[in-house]
Amino acid sequence: MTTGGSKSTQISRVPYLPGLDGLRAIAVLAVVVYHANPDWLRGGFLGVEVFFVISGYLITLLLVAESERTDAISLKDFWLRRARRLLPALFTMMIAVITWTAFREKDYLGRLRGDVIAGATYVANWFQLWTGAGYTDKSSFAPLRHLWSLAVEEQFYLVWPLVMVFVLRRGLSSTPRVAVWFAGIGTAIAALMAVLLPSGKTPASCDAAPVAGYATNAFFTIGSRCIDKVEFLYSSTPMRATGLLLGAALALVWRPYAVMRGGMKNKGPLLDPLAVIGAAFIAFFMWKAHHDMNSVSGDPWLFRGGLFLVDIGTVLIIVAVAHLRAFTGRMLGNPVLRVIGERSYGLYLFHWPVFQAIRHSQENRLSMPMFIVGLVIAGALTELSYRFIELPIRERRVRRTFARWWRAGAGEMLRRPAVGLALGAVLSIPVFAVYSLATASVQKSDVELAIAQGDGSTTDVLEAITSTTVPADSPTSVVAPTTTQPVHYDVLAIGDSVMKGAAGRLKELGAVVDAVQDRQADIGIGIFVQLRELGVTMDAAVVHLGTNGPITDAEIETLMEAVADVPRVVILTSSAYRDWTNANNAKWKALPATHPNVTVLDWAEVSRSCTGDCFSSDHIHLNRDGIEFYASQIWAALGREIPA
Repeated sequence: MTTGGSKSTQISRVPYLPGLDGLRAIAVLAVVVYHANPDWLRGGFLGVEVFFVISGYLITLLLVAESERTDAISLKDFWLRRARRLLPALFTMMIAVITWTAFREKDYLGRLRGDVIAGATYVANWFQLWTGAGYTDKSSFAPLRHLWSLAVEEQFYLVWPLVMVFVLRRGLSSTPRVAVWFAGIGTAIAALMAVLLPSGKTPASCDAAPVAGYATNAFFTIGSRCIDKVEFLYSSTPMRATGLLLGAALALVWRPYAVMRGGMKNKGPLLDPLAVIGAAFIAFFMWKAHHDMNSVSGDPWLFRGGLFLVDIGTVLIIVAVAHLRAFTGRMLGNPVLRVIGERSYGLYLFHWPVFQAIRHSQENRLSMPMFIVGLVIAGALTELSYRFIELPIRERRVRRTFARWWRAGAGEMLRRPAVGLALGAVLSIPVFAVYSLATASVQKSDVELAIAQGDGSTTDVLEAITSTTVPADSPTSVVAPTTTQPVHYDVLAIGDSVMKGAAGRLKELGAVVDAVQDRQADIGIGIFVQLRELGVTMDAAVVHLGTNGPITDAEIETLMEAVADVPRVVILTSSAYRDWTNANNAKWKALPATHPNVTVLDWAEVSRSCTGDCFSSDHIHLNRDGIEFYASQIWAALGREIPA
């Protein structure tokens, strides 16, 4: 290892680079906008990838500088610095979330316990993968789901100093070669991600029967546990190491003071076009790529090059920012972006639970007024945390700050009985909340309960037709295939989880309901096709498909051919906030013009007139009054009267 020199001669010193704070600001704002409403910036989540590259660069710079200065890397000091930097705001946010949940979302306390433990131990990404509550699971109140990315970074902080101790034993002269290795490994991971991405749609579960167009390799199986491969590619630490590695590789060959001592000293303006190219990469993929709820499949734009090119774009920007004479650093380091960037960690921590508290479910988009309110609240919490918790602890001035408050009169105030009682009462609230968290039972979410209302009231019609017996309470004239009597339904309803929740009421009215959670439209359409091939007839068909994925024109045409002989077909539009919803609904609403037997029930519009306890927290699935309203609207669209 090289021998440390005086401060004036160290070329690995890490200067303050305000442009990096500006880049952080842009990254966190992109994430915040995306988390508020993906329709505004569908790829805003890529701001996290920008953070990964910045972290890889800065942490490696700091470790190299320490090694040059002291001929060693103190693992203890490094990890203590990280703890002082990260833990105070994290624990503050988590206590606030626990308290809020204990008083405002009590039914979710038991479910929150695992998230709290995983978040506090920085394994949230693995916990979410194991429990199936990944980044795109948007069906319930989940105020700590954003901690997956902090887990990735903290795991990097745990391992990386050990790697650098080994690397720097050979001295700084070997770092260019090591940088090539880091970049090569990062590139190999990106290539592996592209190869591992399943081709085709993701089945509803790992034990689903093979269906044409659906990936057969969409899950990893560990014992009896299914791990969604797309979520693994997105959230697991090894697969997201590319940005960290490329940032680290850059740090080994592009140290600000070293650059200023070499041939690039006066060529800062030549680097600004690289920053423009890098920004173009990032902007393009923030516009183009997606990683949405209940994704039909992983986005190739994201997993087959998008993440990697965002990393490259970030590297190009950092190259310019780290040159002390490039314009990019001065532009990104303007006072507004610099202030936001300095608080980016806190803003990332606080904005997500605030948004969740406002909308209850990740499924729901924030309107612009709600977003502004949420941002103001999150910004205020961020500033309070930054000034009164993070900075005093990070700068080791907690004792001095407390002493100053005490001298300013805090001690005298605390001696007053009323103030002491009030303070004790305030402090007892989070204590009670933590106790409630520890003792709470795990309950199903309101969305899960809404879907479960249909349990026992649905029928797998294909299985029923091909079985040798018919349930005694079946409201159909289905007969065993060993007879010559044709199979006939009065009303057959095929749908997804929305219809499943109302299956009990539809069954009471006389319909046979085949509805399954997470059903894709092509699967439901395929049932109609097979029924027609089996000679099954029906007086009426009800179709509620399209909530979980886009529908193609070819699939709609296939459905129309399958129900061409059905006298009345009622098709419901979807009421959801997903990329494909509007396009699907437009296709459904166009059908009556060319298919006289089709009636469209515009559920997306009609559902707004439901009064009472209509919807669960995601505003999609049905509660008690919603079920009755849903069934009555379907029955009216069929031209039938509800029995008294």
